[in-house]
Amino acid sequence: MATQVHRNGSLSAVSLQGFVLVGFEGGAKTQALLFAVFLTLYVVTVLGNLTMIVVITLDARLHSPMYFFLKNLSFVDFCYSSVIAPKAMTIFLSSSKVISFAGCATQFFFFSLLVTTEGFLLAVMAYDRFMAICSPLRYPVTMCPMACARLVLGTYCGGCLNSIVQTSLTFQLPFCSSNRIDHFYCDVPPLLQLACADTTLNELVMFGICGLIIVSTTLVVLISYGYITMTILRMRSGSGRHKVFSTCGSHMTAVSLFYGTVFVMYAQPGALTSMEQGKVVSVFYTLVIPMLNPLIYSLRNKDVKDALRRLGQRHSLVKEDVQ
Repeated sequence: MATQVHRNGSLSAVSLQGFVLVGFEGGAKTQALLFAVFLTLYVVTVLGNLTMIVVITLDARLHSPMYFFLKNLSFVDFCYSSVIAPKAMTIFLSSSKVISFAGCATQFFFFSLLVTTEGFLLAVMAYDRFMAICSPLRYPVTMCPMACARLVLGTYCGGCLNSIVQTSLTFQLPFCSSNRIDHFYCDVPPLLQLACADTTLNELVMFGICGLIIVSTTLVVLISYGYITMTILRMRSGSGRHKVFSTCGSHMTAVSLFYGTVFVMYAQPGALTSMEQGKVVSVFYTLVIPMLNPLIYSLRNKDVKDALRRLGQRHSLVKEDVQ
C-alpha cells in the first residue's frame, strides 16, 4: 500500500501496483555493457555451480559430509543468483523497468532467505572441518548423515525465519507516491528510503538480526579455524599440512569474501546512506561470489579435480561405446 499527498497536506492510501527498479545510471551503451557483464557472470555462475552439484552427486568418492555441504552451498549460490540476475538483466534492456509489488516482495523474500542460509551454511562447513581435523575419531559419529541433514535443515530454517521477519516488517510499511527503487533488485535499504512512516524499528531490526547472524557465524568460523590451525601446526607430515591448509584456505577465502561484503551492506550504520556504493557491493555478493565459490573449491581441491577427470573419462567411454 502506498500513500498519496494532497495539496492540503493530508495523506490518503492509494494502491501501489508496482515499483520501478532504477538500476545503474547511464545511457543505452552503458546498459548494454551492464547486460553483457551480468549475463557473463550469471552464465559462469550457473555452469560452475551446476557442475559442482552434478559431480558431487555422481561421484561416490565425494559422498562425504564436506561435499554434502559443498553441494548445498552450490545449490544456494545457484538459486540466489537466479533470484537477482534475470530480472536485473531485463531492466537493463527495458524502458519500463517495472516490477510488481508481489514480484518485489517475492524476490525480497527468497533473496533474504538464501543469503542468510549461505551465511549459516559457511559456519556449518567450518564446524565440519573442525570436527574432521581436530576430532577425527569422533567425526564419523558426530557428522553422521542424519546430523548433516539436520544441520543443513537448520540453516534453511534460520534463513526462512530471518526472511519472514524482514519481509513482513518491510512490506507492511506505507510507501510514498514515489515508487522508484534506487537499486537493481528489491532490497531493504532502498525500500526503507521510500517509506513514509518512521523506519527506526526496521533499521534496528535489520542491524540487530544481521549483526547477530554475522557475529555468531563469524565466531564459529574463527574459533573452528583457530583450533584447526593449531592442530595443523602440530602435524609432522609436510604433505598432510599442505593438503589441510589447501582445503581450509579455500574455505576461508569464500567465507571472507561473503561476510565482508554482507557486513558492509547490512551490519553497519552507513549501510542506508550510500546507494551507489551499495549497488557495487551487491554485485559482488549476488553474482561475483556465487561465481567464484565453485572455482575456489574446485581449482584448489584435488578430490574435485580428480572427480571431474573421472567424469570426463566416463563420458568419453560411453560416447565410444555408442559409436
